Amino acid sequence: MRVVIMTAGSRGDVAPYTGLGAGLVRGGHEVTLATHAGFAPLTEGSGVRFHPTPVDPHALSHSDRGRGLHASTTGLGKLLRAAAMARSAAEEMTDALVEAARGADVVLAAGAVAPLGSAIADGLRLPSLGLFLQPQHPTREFGAPMLGGRSLGTVANHLGGRAVTAAVDRVYTRAMDRLRTRHGMRLRGPAALRRTHERAHWPVLHGFSELVVPRPRDWRPGLDVAGYWWPHDTRRLPAELEEFLAAGPPPVFIGLGSATVPDPEKVSAELVGALRTAGLRGVIQRGWAGLAARTDDVLTVGDVPHALLFPRTAAVVHHAGAGTTAAVLRAGVPTVPVPVQFDGGFWAARLVALGTAPCAVPLRRLGAGALASALRRATDDPRHRARARELSRRLAEEDGVAPVLAALDRPVP
Repeated sequence: MRVVIMTAGSRGDVAPYTGLGAGLVRGGHEVTLATHAGFAPLTEGSGVRFHPTPVDPHALSHSDRGRGLHASTTGLGKLLRAAAMARSAAEEMTDALVEAARGADVVLAAGAVAPLGSAIADGLRLPSLGLFLQPQHPTREFGAPMLGGRSLGTVANHLGGRAVTAAVDRVYTRAMDRLRTRHGMRLRGPAALRRTHERAHWPVLHGFSELVVPRPRDWRPGLDVAGYWWPHDTRRLPAELEEFLAAGPPPVFIGLGSATVPDPEKVSAELVGALRTAGLRGVIQRGWAGLAARTDDVLTVGDVPHALLFPRTAAVVHHAGAGTTAAVLRAGVPTVPVPVQFDGGFWAARLVALGTAPCAVPLRRLGAGALASALRRATDDPRHRARARELSRRLAEEDGVAPVLAALDRPVP
């Protein structure tokens, strides 16, 4: 079967689908990943074909509008700003996604681009499935992850989830118009199309484990949890990093992934101060925030394979994005989440509830003292490492690709 996976966003929104795609290839399918051109190297050696789409998410996050996200103090405010920023990006990607879908047998519409991908599939009369890395459908059991995940009670939780859905619908209004006018597709608006999918129980598979987020009991049929899709990555650790690891006790990894910060120099100084106060060595990843430090006991690195590095650390400090959270859980090490925005608060709270993190230190409260205290608790209390190792062992027994293969074997609506 010819399968096209469509996704968009940062590396964490793309990398899991390289592993899923490789698994589908092993299952006998011809797979194409359609996403931003800059992520083409992620599929090398996987057997997955690559179809480039426009938009540079790194440049977008560093634009005035991208940095303006820090001006919002609420989850809803950040979401509305992000939706406005994403509207033009979605329209710009539309033509390339249509091109990728032509000739396919099925569309796997992933993450933030799922509404547009499913609309393209409908317009081309192709079956489609949804692939999500976060629980995006409204539920009464927890707060909407994209609003931070804080539970405000059953009614407010559900209303918050619906508010997120409405905001996402608005993102694709112009892209849907483009599908009608430029590609001749007969489609209803994004909200109407979504309601049709909901009534038809459009199948959606979620790339996380029920050990981490149990399937909400009030979800409709067709919304299923598959398990984690581990990224395909054949890289090795740089020689400089290997030498640093060998030169002393396991360091703390600190990285904020695709998150940006208002003042990288100030944040970097706080990170170094926290490591020194806690008496720990550190590896700081530059990431999109541009973090950096120059000391004998702190090494600054670029993009490195988390699957190889994290198991060799004393703890991991991260922005609690879905992809990095999965990597930390897989590694079986203690963690200190530093949620920055969107679903970071949701995943941070999960890590604390699971016992793998002593607490979260949100970016707005990040200081050398607060982070040092959290690091001491993470590294000195053996219960955090024991819980992390046990959870890692159980996650290794799961196969997140198998449910997707099974779904492709069934008639897809």
